[in-house]
Amino acid sequence: MRARPADSSVEAQAWGPGSSWALDGVPDLLGAADDDHGDFVPRPEHTLLVESWRANPHWRVMRSRAVFEALSASALEQVVTGLEAFAAWRRLVHRFGEPAPGPAGLKLPPAPEDWLRIPSWEWLQAGVELRRRKVTIIAAPRAAALERTLDLAPDAADKALRSLPGVGVWTSAEVRQRAHGHADAFSFGDYHVAKNVSYALTGEILDDAGCAEVIECYRGHRFRVQRLLELAGASRPRRAPRMTLPTHTPNKAVRR
Repeated sequence: MRARPADSSVEAQAWGPGSSWALDGVPDLLGAADDDHGDFVPRPEHTLLVESWRANPHWRVMRSRAVFEALSASALEQVVTGLEAFAAWRRLVHRFGEPAPGPAGLKLPPAPEDWLRIPSWEWLQAGVELRRRKVTIIAAPRAAALERTLDLAPDAADKALRSLPGVGVWTSAEVRQRAHGHADAFSFGDYHVAKNVSYALTGEILDDAGCAEVIECYRGHRFRVQRLLELAGASRPRRAPRMTLPTHTPNKAVRR
């Protein structure tokens, strides 16, 4: 995709099987299905949110329409740091993904049936223990049903996703943020998000329950609030060294 600011347009090209589907979804990828100018109005006392909303007036919640892809990526992010999750995703995609059609030289994430063919030792070499890989393994045969959640209302889609073993509040939210474009899918259960958001809005570091009370006034737009504050660089003060990366796999399986 290439932005054409002079005529306020975006030029998109696609290659290979599914290219028509991808081009049809470009408006959703750009947030055309999102409406943030309805009942979303930052409260004046939430100064940083007001400033970010003014600084990012064209930001929209995107919608990839790729539910299984979002779920397999989110499963790798459970209970680990982003650094570990991204490294695992990169290794598995590079080893088991197919070359993407077109000139960019990219790799596609494995298809659902290909995730099922990855040997257990390859998961371990990527630093992914049984708990996380089971989410993708269980979800892969249900990939078609997962894609149908795109047609459900937000609460129904959340319920359907969480009916899958290993998918909880956090994973469902991450999938709905990326694939469904749900503006209310706040990342409850995240180690940092509630603390950072509550501090940005109130000056206090609160847990999920406390943060939920603070942002209840934004129901319907709670992920929008989260993302706008992230764009503003909102973060609580850190007064201790960073934690060392934990080990989630058997020591003999992964050499660091």
